[in-house]
Amino acid sequence: MLRRAAPRAAALALSIVAPMVTLPMVTLSLLPAAPASAAQGGDRTVLDAVNAEKAWKVTKGEGAIVAVLDGRVDDGASELKGRVEHGPDMTGTVYGTAKSPPGQATATASLIAGDGSGGGAWGVAPRARILSIPVISESPTAGFVDPQAEPDIAIDTPLARAIRHAANNRASVISIPAGSYSVGRMDRDAISYALSRGVVIVSGVGDGGDHWRFPAGYPGVVGVAAAGKNAPTSTNLSVLVAAPGVDLPVALPGGGHGRGTGSGPASAVVAGVVALIKARYPDLKPELVARALTSTSRRGAPGYDKKTGFGVVDAAAALARAGELGGYDRTVRVNEDLHFGDGRLAPGPVRPGADPVRLWIYGIGVLLGVGAFAAAAVCLTRR
Repeated sequence: MLRRAAPRAAALALSIVAPMVTLPMVTLSLLPAAPASAAQGGDRTVLDAVNAEKAWKVTKGEGAIVAVLDGRVDDGASELKGRVEHGPDMTGTVYGTAKSPPGQATATASLIAGDGSGGGAWGVAPRARILSIPVISESPTAGFVDPQAEPDIAIDTPLARAIRHAANNRASVISIPAGSYSVGRMDRDAISYALSRGVVIVSGVGDGGDHWRFPAGYPGVVGVAAAGKNAPTSTNLSVLVAAPGVDLPVALPGGGHGRGTGSGPASAVVAGVVALIKARYPDLKPELVARALTSTSRRGAPGYDKKTGFGVVDAAAALARAGELGGYDRTVRVNEDLHFGDGRLAPGPVRPGADPVRLWIYGIGVLLGVGAFAAAAVCLTRR
């Protein structure tokens, strides 16, 4: 089970001012009540930072489902009402019809799919739907043991179960804002399964240090760093791209609003960009989605930087590039009859198996041996 208070999983504490609560990965602070002018359109900080409104001329994320693998999302948040589905609680801390309390995942979901209602925050894909699958306990119980654990047998982790559930239930994007330093075979196998089904996985790379974070460090996962003035940085090579990650407007459980800082909120922004791409091009493979992000990102200098990867994402440019890559995928077909030179095709491989001539020789030899043995036995019995 992933625990919110696990020391090795926390690179930066999440702080909510008045009252104070400590959780990892992102810093949140409460905001005063929004003025009447902001209530009409909501806070568009995130939209301006990634050029999202230009991408909205093509799509706002209709039809895309983004699975948020963190705590439970508050479906009562004004920005998300009517667009949150709840999956099974994978933490193992609740049973029957009980539900874990909503938490930090609400902020993540609002950055992905917030629609600005009630003067709240806008997400990058305001028509996308959220599938909330809790994998982290907001209030961990001491001494908890995974119910599926058995001695000397590999444990199927909450994260692995959640990834497979999302992949099997129409999710086109999986957002995992939090990570850890440990590598798990079950998690890696689940990620490979989701990627094989065309699901794009986005994860934060952590907020400090040069140690790899997982699942961001697994092959095929889009690792995201926070960008911006005074943004917490990670100098590890699991970073693929970056997104704004300082003082982003977010929704909080219970109807509040705040601001988030860190690679967790930044990864939610990128998950929103990916939701736009998958809404418009649902069959585009994860590796081509990643290429659309990296080839259009904005960077200070050419090449790769271990703090921001290939640069800060641009939603409109990435969506346009995805259309080009999708067109190549549809029009370029491999002709299986093509080969080098003008000669005839070489014959196909011979099916493996025993040589029939040798089988006949061996068979005749066995028959002769049996016959000789029978003749000798008859001779001996007559004596």
